[in-house]
Amino acid sequence: MRDPIALQQVAAAQQGLVTMRQCATAGYTPDDVKKHVRSKFWARLARGVYLLDADLQPEPFPSRVVARAAQLAAGPEAAVVLHDAAELHGIKGLRDTRRVHLSLPGNAAVPRRLGHRDVVPHQFVIRPGDLTVVDGMLTTTVVRTLADLLLHVDRMSAVSALDSALFSGLVTRDDLDAVEGLMRGRRNAAVSRTWLGLADGRAESPLETRGRLVCVDARLPPDVLQAEIRRTDGTVAARADLLWSRSRLIAEADGAEFHDRPDALFRDRERQNELAALGYTVVRFTWQDTLDSEQLPRMIRRFL
Repeated sequence: MRDPIALQQVAAAQQGLVTMRQCATAGYTPDDVKKHVRSKFWARLARGVYLLDADLQPEPFPSRVVARAAQLAAGPEAAVVLHDAAELHGIKGLRDTRRVHLSLPGNAAVPRRLGHRDVVPHQFVIRPGDLTVVDGMLTTTVVRTLADLLLHVDRMSAVSALDSALFSGLVTRDDLDAVEGLMRGRRNAAVSRTWLGLADGRAESPLETRGRLVCVDARLPPDVLQAEIRRTDGTVAARADLLWSRSRLIAEADGAEFHDRPDALFRDRERQNELAALGYTVVRFTWQDTLDSEQLPRMIRRFL
């Protein structure tokens, strides 16, 4: 006899996912499973892994759910690594690769399809102390995740991830020595380890990090990050993302998630008017502005 309550309890501990074996334990036959998939109440996310109540889930399915499905299909020794490990820990600044990265033992490390995403297999040598569990998923620790990322992503993404981890308190400056130690002797380490010196935990978003790096590369480094701009009475009028003190020039990261709402637009206008009254010039930059190495520096040079 089918036991839907028992199956739901299993799914609740696995991001809403169940395996074919768990279905059988709850009394579901393969024909029962196929029927639920055909009706679109369930969705097959990996070989032998199904998402319950898929019709109530937004598509595309969240990366965390897809990563868990891949891990369930790959077996208990599979560890979530790289971009997916970063997402589990809340590290920002990495573009969605639409792929799932797992470290798999031995012959299990073969590429495979997972619905609309590829599972990218790795055979990392990972010490037990470099593994942890987040939301029931075996994954690399924050320090190990950062070390792996620096060896596999571009400079902008790497420094953005470092800044995010520092800003959110996931690591400290002292932990970066451990990150460097885990990179030592591995491919790309000679170049990637130099990026550790660019990390700055004052950056509140990956966009701020990208803007800073673009300016540094153009030999226009800001003097202060997250500078407090004070009124004549000493109270704080605003905090500036990037400040060039001598020119009283402020550059602000204009991320859509924070600045596109009507209330945010009103506050931005009021704030910018006050900064102008205090003698500051404010330029705003978006993600698109950081994709061209000259666009943001060209804006900055006009006022320096």
